[in-house]
Amino acid sequence: MAEIIQRDGTWAFDGTTVRITPGLHRSVPLFRQTYGEIAVPLEAVAGVVYEPERKRGRLRLRLREGADPLLQATGGRLPDAADPYRLIVDIDRSGVAEYVAEEIRHALLLDQIPKEPTKAYLLPGPPVPVSVRSSDGTVSFDGAQVRIDWADTSERVKRATGPRIVAVGDLVQVEWLPNSGYEDGFMRFVTRETVFSKLPPEKDPYALDLWGSTRRDLLTALLATAVTARLPHPSVRERENGEFTDRPPRAAAVPPPADHHDVLLRRLRELGELHREGVLTDEEFTMTKAAVLRGFR
Repeated sequence: MAEIIQRDGTWAFDGTTVRITPGLHRSVPLFRQTYGEIAVPLEAVAGVVYEPERKRGRLRLRLREGADPLLQATGGRLPDAADPYRLIVDIDRSGVAEYVAEEIRHALLLDQIPKEPTKAYLLPGPPVPVSVRSSDGTVSFDGAQVRIDWADTSERVKRATGPRIVAVGDLVQVEWLPNSGYEDGFMRFVTRETVFSKLPPEKDPYALDLWGSTRRDLLTALLATAVTARLPHPSVRERENGEFTDRPPRAAAVPPPADHHDVLLRRLRELGELHREGVLTDEEFTMTKAAVLRGFR
């Protein structure tokens, strides 16, 4: 067993798995503490490096492309401190860090782990159900569908369409960009019907505009990862004639209850009023009206 314990967290390698546990110190970002322990199988590892510095060093684990839904969902845009595959090491423990890195490299050579992209996720991602409250609303995922409940501060166009519910089978991908504190971020749920939508996140009823607490909004990556892990792997994605073809057959639609129709009709009237008042542009009105009409199916 090769192990290093630091305030930033603990890495333990038993020859087959790198077990990464975040530290509990207040300096450890909320995202890492919430994401929790990660068990990385050796076959998911592309490499490891220890980077010594004057006062401290860093252990970095590189994963094979396509192995981890977290890296797929965040696309390398996680802030460095929130990266669970990075460990800050005190300078007096640099020898231990080098030993852990060398043990992992040695096992990669012995097991002849390829560095090519994987054809399936080798890590499971977060368990479901998962729910995150962001600056634009609360988004939940139960493994079968995503639900967005808008906040009182959300744009009127979003609140007028009501809660947004999207089945996993209708999703193409999740787009995620963090709130940096200087520029807003967003999390957008792309469906086959909205894949070419050009609405800005603050007005897109399929997107959360992330403009508030960077610490809290970063937790949306947790949900983006949980959804990504349950979508077809990128290696099997094909696109023909402008349409994604890797989706499973849709289940038979269940007719919504009559009172649900009444709610949708009321939302259509509200949208019409917003359009007449000039709050919604023609494009915004068309987009949100189409989203509401889909609720009648």
